[in-house]
Amino acid sequence: VRELSSLYRAFLAGQDDPLPPLAIQYPDYAAWQRQWLSGERLQTQADYWRETLAGAPARLALPTDRPRPAEQSFAGANVPVVIDAELTRGLKRLSRQHGTTLFMTVLTAWAAVLSRLSGQDDLVIGAPSANRGRREIEDLIGFFVNTLALRLDLSGEPSVAELLERTRRTALAAQEHQDLPFEQVVEIVKPPRALDHTPLFQVGLAWENDAVGSFDLPGLSVEAAGEGLDQVKFDLELNLCEHGEVITGTLRYASALFDEATIARQRGYLLALLRAMVADAGQPVGRIDILPAEERTYLLEDLNRTQAPYPSDQCIHELFEQQVQKASDAVAVVHEDEELSYGELN
Repeated sequence: VRELSSLYRAFLAGQDDPLPPLAIQYPDYAAWQRQWLSGERLQTQADYWRETLAGAPARLALPTDRPRPAEQSFAGANVPVVIDAELTRGLKRLSRQHGTTLFMTVLTAWAAVLSRLSGQDDLVIGAPSANRGRREIEDLIGFFVNTLALRLDLSGEPSVAELLERTRRTALAAQEHQDLPFEQVVEIVKPPRALDHTPLFQVGLAWENDAVGSFDLPGLSVEAAGEGLDQVKFDLELNLCEHGEVITGTLRYASALFDEATIARQRGYLLALLRAMVADAGQPVGRIDILPAEERTYLLEDLNRTQAPYPSDQCIHELFEQQVQKASDAVAVVHEDEELSYGELN
């Protein structure tokens, strides 16, 4: 955007190309990467990912609104996400206190929500990395992005502060080993493969550090057209960026699996968890209440209203015989397995 604006203004004024010559071009980088990522460097990176992802769960068992199709569908939709200015300030303060970036802090909350939904305390989230670690390629047009598989450990009832530290260590270690292309990581780890889900992870978090600038084209007014993509790569994709004093973005989802209302609730869980993290970093993450009052009432009370009238045509004798049979069956189970406790029998 910046270069196109600069070129347009120059050519409109009849000037020559104002851009400095490129130090290197994309094929130069590709050749350098192939040469650099070899031998001991390649082995070190491969060993890290092999050890880090060994035994990782193949799938994140999220509850879905519909059964997973036999072959993955990439049709998608999204709901907007806005973290207001007050909460954004709180997250920045929390991040400074614990030595994390905003990305790490939000990743911590997102992992906690996913853990709560899936019942898993070991999960993997994919995160794209710009992978532009050298000055020569910062302004070079080309595809450098690599995807990192971040394995997060939520076991042992960690506090907010402890989970932030775990996430920080995980993210930094992954970034230190970000040069190995994701496709090679998959080949090295050899996760179970299936057509109905992506390998290693099915949920992602993308963080844009630099929001797209606006065109500066004299005499022209330019704006984005269209509604954006209606496809997704994963089951869930949280895409965020700083925009002024707030954090904004979208929570994109596979529409073959989820309804919009479900994703809107998940967005609410994330915001509730972020607020709780800012309020008290010493509390256990697993005990943070993320359910709004009306949803809690629905789950705990409305769904448990199972009273039903007793059928008047069933006599007491039949009911008694049924209860005797159940007791007899229970006794038979105890004889087969005498290790059953009284509590289990009861």
